[in-house]
Amino acid sequence: MSIQNRSGTDDRGLPILLALAAAVLVVHLLTGGRYGFHRDELATLDDARHLAWGYVAYPPVTPFFAWLSLKLFGTSLTGFRFFAAVATSVAVVLTGLMAREMGGKTFAQTLAASAAIPFALAAGSLMQYVSFDYLAWVGCSYFFVLLCKSRDPRWWLAIGACIGLGMLTKYSMLVCALAIAAGVLLTDLRTHLRNKWLWLGVAASVLIFLPNLIWQIQNEFISLDFLRHIHERDVRIGRTKDFLPDQLKLTLFTLPLAILGLCFYFGSKMGRPFRAVGCLYVIPLFTFLIAKGRGYYLAPAYPVLYSGGAFFAAELMAKLRPVWRISLRCLAWASVVTTITLAAMYFVPLAPIDSAWARQVLKVNDDFREEMGWPDLVQKIAQIRDSLGPQERAQFGILAGNYGEAGAINFYGKEHGLPEPICGTNSFWARGYGDPPPQTLIVIGFSREFGEQYFDSCEMVGRITNEHNVANEESTDHPDILLRRHLRERWPEFWKKFRRYG
Repeated sequence: MSIQNRSGTDDRGLPILLALAAAVLVVHLLTGGRYGFHRDELATLDDARHLAWGYVAYPPVTPFFAWLSLKLFGTSLTGFRFFAAVATSVAVVLTGLMAREMGGKTFAQTLAASAAIPFALAAGSLMQYVSFDYLAWVGCSYFFVLLCKSRDPRWWLAIGACIGLGMLTKYSMLVCALAIAAGVLLTDLRTHLRNKWLWLGVAASVLIFLPNLIWQIQNEFISLDFLRHIHERDVRIGRTKDFLPDQLKLTLFTLPLAILGLCFYFGSKMGRPFRAVGCLYVIPLFTFLIAKGRGYYLAPAYPVLYSGGAFFAAELMAKLRPVWRISLRCLAWASVVTTITLAAMYFVPLAPIDSAWARQVLKVNDDFREEMGWPDLVQKIAQIRDSLGPQERAQFGILAGNYGEAGAINFYGKEHGLPEPICGTNSFWARGYGDPPPQTLIVIGFSREFGEQYFDSCEMVGRITNEHNVANEESTDHPDILLRRHLRERWPEFWKKFRRYG
């Protein structure tokens, strides 16, 4: 019996896939409000109040869903993270469906989907572009599997739409498009190069991406400067040096399943119709390795391995004696469940913040540390503002060194009557320094040397701490709160050289 004829003969898989995705979503809904907003989320939250077709740090999809969250759920932290959690949950279903389209029955479908849960738990815990980028890649992979299975060129429209939407989410979608192109050129799919549907798919991707492209042209491709700066920083501080070891962290005990996926696509007769799908992992692997990408950039490519590996494993086990088949199935499930458990322990905010468990988690997961202390910081700034004399208070402003600080002041500062901060980082720079510009500034995120270079007067008036005594970027890298008076040069000249990326 061929793979194509066997696909879809076992209908029990879909309800289980939906149940797994629902379970992931419920976990996020129950735990999403446990700690606080992450610094990246605070920047996205602020960008959501300035809807545009582009931003310095990312394309428009993530701020749009942040805006939608604010409209639907207000400033609820759990509500703010809702769509990110939904995106990763849908990706879990699509991973199982890929195994189904390859011919996998219930075991293969659920094993593949379960292998995708650990990253879905980690990515969906924050409102970042990571979740939506992950869904775009997996969606593209799913439709590419359908194309390879049916050889129906009309699937190129769906693939093109996913690429276009992915480009509106994160520009690394270009790597996924490159992998698809390689899959076409290196397999018999190259006959589709003469088919109108492929080029209609290309046109669809360009048309969907066009508004952001126009925004980039209007803003002199500012995001290229941002990406160049971020990449140079990551290489300089060593964030990219462990790309290959990071793949072990991404997969943990599901690594054998991923390896089986590679064997299925490139080493088995059953996988020959889907050989092009294997390029969706191999091409990004070498691209990010050569270009010195961060380890997690490759995460969206693993679902295709899990799907192929789960189907291949099920086929191989079916040829074994029952005792061996049952034993290997139990081993496969133990590996996946163990990986899910570890991911939940360290990447879902399950632990009470002051517990010994949480202290151990904070040593592993830097993101949780960056969710602490923002209300404390804003309250401290309000207290310093209140200590100023009436004349200084009338001419005072807040200069923030990074987007987390600026986003926190905009979010929490309203209840304290604080003005919008002045910040030169990413999209905040375009919002300027106010008119008239302030004469007295409460400054956070900068060193005393910076204050002495640009201001006539500089004094330390406080230190950044948080109620849980968690060491994070704010409390360790730049904890001083400074009061600075009288900028030594005109604001327009200062502002021209104040733009920064982070």
